[in-house]
Amino acid sequence: MTITHRTIETNGIGMFLAEAGPVSGPLVVLAHGFPESWYSWRLQLEALAAAGYRAVAPDMRGFGHTDKPPSSDDYTMLHHVGDIVGLLDALKAPTAVVVGHDWGGPVAWNCALLRPDRFRGVVGLSVPFFPRGVAPPTVNMPKTDHKIFYQTYFQTPGVAEAEFERDPRETVRKFQLLWSGDGDPALREQATMVDRNGGFFSGKIVADALPAWVSDADIDFYAGEFERGGFRGPLNWYRAIDRNWELMAPWAGARVMIPAMYLVGADDMLLTFRGMDKLVPNLELFVPSLREKLIVPDCGHWIQRQRPDIVNAALLRFLGGLS
Repeated sequence: MTITHRTIETNGIGMFLAEAGPVSGPLVVLAHGFPESWYSWRLQLEALAAAGYRAVAPDMRGFGHTDKPPSSDDYTMLHHVGDIVGLLDALKAPTAVVVGHDWGGPVAWNCALLRPDRFRGVVGLSVPFFPRGVAPPTVNMPKTDHKIFYQTYFQTPGVAEAEFERDPRETVRKFQLLWSGDGDPALREQATMVDRNGGFFSGKIVADALPAWVSDADIDFYAGEFERGGFRGPLNWYRAIDRNWELMAPWAGARVMIPAMYLVGADDMLLTFRGMDKLVPNLELFVPSLREKLIVPDCGHWIQRQRPDIVNAALLRFLGGLS
């Protein structure tokens, strides 16, 4: 199976794509998260293509070979949804199924919410559909006398960039390990909280050995992407969080109505976020056409790479059930 690459024009930017499968096949768009790239979906590209689907995984706005606007004003959810809709237009596809992991999850859910005419199914990995809250998200982010939430740490331009860009290879290696779910559960909080007087990795205990599902070649690939492109674009996604809340006011209370599926690793640090213990069990209230909700045992945040067989089987099961 061959994965090909090209750059398309969409929503005012050049977007780099990885593609596999027959051009005539039903389109499936795979949206990655932080700090990743199209490469995170290579095992799904192969499986979907083998089943006859046209699978496309872009480098999302700010990542990899895709354009990287410098201002966080250009990283709102309306921009990201517009990028995916423009991708469909560039591929001359009237509709698609959209699949998202991590930050790609909110993109996928909002594609379904805002443009149900263009998306016939949605799959969220790790991140469920979050209904709009009553206050800007940064207001309610966890904090203690000594620690702040990692997304709070990401808000000030230049701070996290300086830390992460000193050694991109070590940065991506530590992210893989901290969010893998493989470590001591008693240390899981360290994946999401940051010392007020230190950096993201300050005081965190990170294993030396990579888990079996991550290779040195994987780390080298991601490191090369961030050595070339830096972390400013990817971090700008977090700096647009409150602006997203403002822009999504017209859709407050709206539900995702197209067919949907949700998968999350049982050891994903995201399940420790405030409110997740209530949201995940009641996700059907906000996504009435949720066809499957799968909590994958012995799996952390990087679900499509840690448990590709389970994820691929679930995707094909969901896709096969769509009319």
